[in-house]
This record gives sequence, structure tokens and C-alpha cells, in this order.
Amino acid sequence: MTPVAKGVERLPSWPDSRLVLTPAARWLVEHDGKIIPMPDLIEGFCRRLIAEGIPLFRVTTGQPSMHPLTFTRGFTWQRDSGVTMTERGHGVVRTAEYLNSPIAVIHQGAAAIRRRLDLADTPMDFGILHDLKAMGVTDYLVLPMRFTQGPGMGGNEGQNISFMSFATDRPGGFRPEELSYLEELMPLVALRFELEAGRRMTRDLLTTYLGRGPAKRVLKGNFMRGRGYEVEAAIWLSDLRGFTAFSDRHPPQEVVAMLDSYFDAMAAPIQAHDGEVLKFIGDGLLAIFRVDDKPGGREEACHRALSAAREAFTGLYELNQGRAIEGAPPVRVGIALHVGKVVFGNIGARDRLDFTVIGRAVNEVARVETQTKILDRPLLTSAAFAAEVQDCPLVSVGFHALRGVQQPQELFALTGECLAGYE
Repeated sequence: MTPVAKGVERLPSWPDSRLVLTPAARWLVEHDGKIIPMPDLIEGFCRRLIAEGIPLFRVTTGQPSMHPLTFTRGFTWQRDSGVTMTERGHGVVRTAEYLNSPIAVIHQGAAAIRRRLDLADTPMDFGILHDLKAMGVTDYLVLPMRFTQGPGMGGNEGQNISFMSFATDRPGGFRPEELSYLEELMPLVALRFELEAGRRMTRDLLTTYLGRGPAKRVLKGNFMRGRGYEVEAAIWLSDLRGFTAFSDRHPPQEVVAMLDSYFDAMAAPIQAHDGEVLKFIGDGLLAIFRVDDKPGGREEACHRALSAAREAFTGLYELNQGRAIEGAPPVRVGIALHVGKVVFGNIGARDRLDFTVIGRAVNEVARVETQTKILDRPLLTSAAFAAEVQDCPLVSVGFHALRGVQQPQELFALTGECLAGYE
């Protein structure tokens, strides 16, 4: 017999957990430290239920989201086609489709909803029931999943209720013991699904507030203060013209709506060209296009930045066309582009950090952006940036003194035809 160390009690010999948990339950609790994507998790769960004799035809569920555009992610599993996902916006809870659904009733606190679609006297009180009956479904069950945190989806403040529905096409529907088994599984389903939803919500929130690049680094553990590293990048700094006067003359909601439209026009092309939006500074935007992310070095990074800027002006033109119809003043912007080395990392107080870039190149692009106001140019680049995009239509606007920079610097602007329609 193996000796037991002093002060350590020998644990009793319990039965193997595989003899206690069903295959479907084991699938929910055994993850071996690995992240299983929701579609794979649902597929595995449903297949194990079928192997246990539960005659599933269709299963649906919802995963709450914390994303500015997405309220929930819906998953539908069908026996012959697997899992599909649908993202729904925040307005879905006001639609007739939702309000007339069993999901709305579950969110209000119902313990369960069951409809025997093979019986003539079953009330067809939800729109989905007609579709299910047309598919050959004989029995339909909806159960609540109660989460401990996340955006509230229940009728009461603080309630976090999702759902899972089960449909079968077997004649006679579900048996009583099958219904009880599915209900008993729901706490395990909720625990595992909340774990996966929490991972997704964390990633969504970090990406929304930090940007894709910084979010990936934070999730990988790079969140200690003072951690920084040098990267080479094309740097973008833009600023809205006349924002102070506009905000003084218009109500806050109109100011916020204008800012959102303006930032959409700026950020979308930046991200489309693999740039990283690092921060919104009032009405300003700071972004970088990494040299080391793509082959081609500095030249390729600068081309991406300039292409994004030209697309941003096209977006602003379209935005201003709509504003003109509404009688609103046009949105004007100044964009500065530079290239150089920056320090990228965590900077800030002990318990409030910012993932940002600092360095001489950042200071210089800020000085160039100031010149867009002085010279009344919507876009200016440094000489270092212009040297990397010699095949693009940039013209010199002379040498100018930049605050904090010893020697006057030559600046470059896009030719007039490249900004046709912008004004």
C-alpha cells in the first residue's frame, strides 16, 4: 500500500464519473482545457442525445452578446444539416417575430413551453409552430437557460435568461422520461453555454474598446503595466473641423449621431486595409498600419494607409450628400499620415491602463495634422511617408516649421483630382 503523507487524508474511492454522467452530460462538462466553438459544442451535444435515444429533429438556442451591433447570436441545429448561426441586432426585441414567439414568453419567466403538434386541439399560438408542423415536427419543447451574468434578457431587472428548444418528428412526440431528462440537463447546458458566451463577450468587448490587435494581445496575457515594444508603422491621425462650434450649436444627441457617422466613414476603410484603430480622442482618431503585418515593408504599409484615406474621403462625400438633403452642414476633416517607429504597449496608472502608441513619430504626425488646419488641406503627409508612395499623386506644399521639430519639414498633399467631390 502506498504510504500517505502526514496530514493528508486518503480520498475515498468513488465510482468512475463516466458511470454517473450520461454521454451528453459528460460532453458538457469535459473540455480538457480546450475551447470548443459554439457550433461544434451544439453539434456534439445533439449527436450524443440522439445516441442516447432522444429522437431530436431540430434544436435552437440563443447566446447573449455584448457587441454594439449584435444583441444575440442564434444557433439552429437540424438533424440532416448541422448547425447554422444567425446574428440579430438590438432592435430584434421590438419586432413582431420576437414578440409573437415562445422565446419572448420564456424571457418573461415561463418555466417551460410545450406544444404537441400532432394533436388536433393543440393551440397554434406562436408563428413558429406553423413552420415546424410543415416540417413534420410532432412535439416542440422550449426550456429556459438561466445565466449568472451578461446583458439582461429577462422580464425583470437583472434576469439573464436564454433558451433552448427541442423538436422531434417521431410519431407520438417526446416520452415523459425524455422530457424530464432534457429538463434535468438544462443547468449543465447553461453552465457550459455561459462559459462559451463569456469568452465571446470578453473578446467582443475588448475588440470594441481596444481594437483587434490590442484585444488579441490582452487575451494572450499581455496586460501588465510597463510592457511595451517597438514597431514600425504608417501612422494616421485625423481630426474633425469645426467640432467645437458645431457641438455648441446643436443638441447632444445630434452631436453624437454626427460623430458616429463621421467615425464610421473613417474607421471602416482603415480596418478594410488591415489598419488598427487605436483610439478615438474626442473628435480625433489615431490608427496604425503595421509594417510587419504584411510583406512589402514600409512601402506596402504606406500604400494601405493612403488607400484608406482616399476611401475615407469618398465615404465623407457620400455622408455629406445625405446631410445636404437634410439641411445639415457638411463634415470636414484633416488627415495626417506619417511613417516611423513607435512604442506600442500598456501605459497608465496602476489600475487604469491604456493600450496605445507613443514616441517621436506619434508627436510628429500630430504636428503634421495641425498643419492641415493652417494650410487648409484635408490631407497632408510627411516627406518620409511620401517617399514610400512615389507612384501616388502627392505634391509638395513646401517646407514648414513643426513645433518640437528642429528643422522645417517638407509636407505633401493629394492632388485636387484625387479629392474631386470632397468639397
